[in-house]
Amino acid sequence: MGIRNQQRRAAKKKAREHRQRIRQEATAGGTGYPPFGAFAAPTEADRIDDLLRAAAHAMAEDRAEVFDDAVAALVAADDRLVDQVVDAAFTLLLAALWRHGWMPADLLRVVRREHGKRPVGLVAGQLAAQLRGYAAATVAERWHRQLRELEIDVWGTDPVDHRLTAWAGRSNLDRTAALTAAAQALALLSGLPSLEPVAPPPGTVRPGAAGPDRGARPARPDVSSVDERQLGRIRALLAKAESTEFPEEAEALSAKAQELMTRHSIDHALLAAARSGDTAPTPIAVRVGLDAPYEQAKAFLLQQVAEANRCRSVWSGRLGFATVVGFAADCESVELLHTSLLVQATAAMLRNGSQRGRGGQSTTRSFRQSFLEAYAVRIGQRLSTVADDAGRAAATRTGTDLVPVLAARDEQVRQTTEQLFPELGARMISGNNQAGWVAGTAAADQASLGTRAPVTR
Repeated sequence: MGIRNQQRRAAKKKAREHRQRIRQEATAGGTGYPPFGAFAAPTEADRIDDLLRAAAHAMAEDRAEVFDDAVAALVAADDRLVDQVVDAAFTLLLAALWRHGWMPADLLRVVRREHGKRPVGLVAGQLAAQLRGYAAATVAERWHRQLRELEIDVWGTDPVDHRLTAWAGRSNLDRTAALTAAAQALALLSGLPSLEPVAPPPGTVRPGAAGPDRGARPARPDVSSVDERQLGRIRALLAKAESTEFPEEAEALSAKAQELMTRHSIDHALLAAARSGDTAPTPIAVRVGLDAPYEQAKAFLLQQVAEANRCRSVWSGRLGFATVVGFAADCESVELLHTSLLVQATAAMLRNGSQRGRGGQSTTRSFRQSFLEAYAVRIGQRLSTVADDAGRAAATRTGTDLVPVLAARDEQVRQTTEQLFPELGARMISGNNQAGWVAGTAAADQASLGTRAPVTR
């Protein structure tokens, strides 16, 4: 308690100095916040809200002294009231972000990317509390699935206390560190741009409506038609292929996985062609996180995998993810195959160890960047060959001319992509390390795609 009292006294002193500085600025005609005496006396909650906004704005504008003063004043305030104001700020911001296309995984990814792990737990607890305000039946299945993957229990019977004081206690943070993390998160979230909608926001799904994502824009996705049992088998096969030490076993496992993927996609295309009107599936969009380092090369690999599976991929480099547009079954295949190939590429890249130039300087980063880019180029060539062979085999097996069927789906994917991203740019890959490029190409030739025999040059 002695330490806590000392912190409070020091915080109150800083708060008094902060208020005095603000009055002096206002008197001199400055641009600071006006003195409280200029208006009707605000409530304590209003004062705390002003301080929280000031801290967030100062963080966004990199004004360290103003930020420190505002946080000190918040530390000196009543903890219970500060917690309530922080909750209200997060609730309003999150509701707005859901309406502007953001989803939980996107938010937690960008928070971790900008501020590390510390604020992630705080934001996760706040978004869980905010989503608890919606009936579970009015939230799309895509949201439920993402929350399960993030291990966030929103509608459980015993929710974890999400308030700032409780989170700080679980995280072993003092009051200053906790309020700093809250202000950092609020400053970041308040400056995020709108995103292209990939699922309906919470509270907009009609309970009992057909399709788990009914109401999403664009149009009606076919998420419900994805065979989870089949995808579970594919995931298991790819996981074994990545973990085995025997190339022959990896090749056989990946071959079986690729066979199931191909049949899965073709079967869905034929089923869709037999449906029309409101029952016909339409393309969806999913976001795939791309972590540092070498995000550009990883995004390029994802693009190659997406194009080979009749999807489009759009990279949002500043936000750390790419958006894959395609039919649900194909998007699932892209995510699974990209993950598996990235595991294989990373293992092969690391086996090359650190690199040095002729003068002894480190060239490891340029080597690895070029390695992954060359890997992606070669994988794209191999996947295109495999996809063409699989399409011809499927046409023979089904006795159906698949060209018009698949062309129609390609056109739907193109139109949906242009609807979501009306202004797209292109980015050139660098590939300026010859040794890395050669090694990446060789590794791609050895990668297990699911073909029964390797594709040679």
